[in-house]
Amino acid sequence: MRILHTSDWHIGRTFHGSSTMDALAEVLNALTAQVRESAVDVVIIAGDVFDSATPAGPAYTLLSDTLLALAESGAKVIVTSGNHDSAARLGFQARLLRDGIHVLTDPLAIGTPVTVADADGPVHFFGIPYLEPAIVRQHFPSAGAGGAELRTQAQTMAHAMDLVRAGMSAHEGRSVAIAHCFAAGVDATIGLEREVRQGGLDMVPLEVFDGPDYVALGHIHGRQQLSDRVRYAGAPLHYSFGEQDKPRGSWLIDLDAAGLASVEWLALPVPRRLVTLTGTLEEILSAENVEAHAEHWVCAVYTDALPQTEPMRRLRESYAYCAMVQHQPTATEAPSTRTYSDRLRTALTDTERIEAFLEHVRAGQGAGEGELELIREVLDDRVRSEALV
Repeated sequence: MRILHTSDWHIGRTFHGSSTMDALAEVLNALTAQVRESAVDVVIIAGDVFDSATPAGPAYTLLSDTLLALAESGAKVIVTSGNHDSAARLGFQARLLRDGIHVLTDPLAIGTPVTVADADGPVHFFGIPYLEPAIVRQHFPSAGAGGAELRTQAQTMAHAMDLVRAGMSAHEGRSVAIAHCFAAGVDATIGLEREVRQGGLDMVPLEVFDGPDYVALGHIHGRQQLSDRVRYAGAPLHYSFGEQDKPRGSWLIDLDAAGLASVEWLALPVPRRLVTLTGTLEEILSAENVEAHAEHWVCAVYTDALPQTEPMRRLRESYAYCAMVQHQPTATEAPSTRTYSDRLRTALTDTERIEAFLEHVRAGQGAGEGELELIREVLDDRVRSEALV
């Protein structure tokens, strides 16, 4: 049996204020073509199908069109919900979907598999929707070790996998588990998945996933291999500059009569590459950089000692897709040990007092020659105006 493992589509997400709908549609069309070309039997979407619990109409349209295209390719489709999805909204039309499309959002059905057969017999797919302990513990009273109440994501996932293993015992054949969680040992994208983990998605030990022939995980946006049989596929589209160097694609899994036979990575196209350009503003705006990156999403990190005037406007004149600008001055000298009060006490003139202030608010960077000339002119004007009063 041939299985394609994808996840974290995040339909409806924006990228620095720009819609990603057209780009995601392009990538999902390419994924559907891969399903046809590779003669995939089952497509797994491991959670975070939508980016919001209340997706807009076009998000439903893109999902419906993609699921229909996948089904028309001949593949079965199995979808589970993630922490961004509303399980109720994602699953409300599950019974109305055409044969071969399964949306699994019910925590009470974790131990009941979707079974797909091939020449070697049945393969049982156990879908675990995202399980928020505070919400689902009512369904699993005293299910933890020693009858303890489920308090953490790790405890809840451990109980869910116990239900999967019980289901495996009741259904002979090969098995695949699908889950959406933060597993121990993964490399998270800074500023993206980390805040979700701090919100309660604590790490699930790898041994929790023992048992199935393959475990398809979602939540982490970068491709990850925790073991031969436990993997994250990551998101099909780059959603932050922290992901820019992470490949986009899906895992293609082959099961033979004995279980897991092989796993291959299928790369997906990147509609618009993400790059981070670092240097002085003039270096970033150099002809060489502009020629190489004019059509890319750009994060500009300029290192000039002082903030530049209207940097975003200047950047967008050359980079139409500049999405982000940051000022990170390069330290050129060791910071002074003198306090602002010390500088003011030793300043003898107004010019020196202004210089002390500039050094204080600009990390030790005093006034340049042009600025000093301007300061003198302003102070001279003030002296002349006071003399006329």
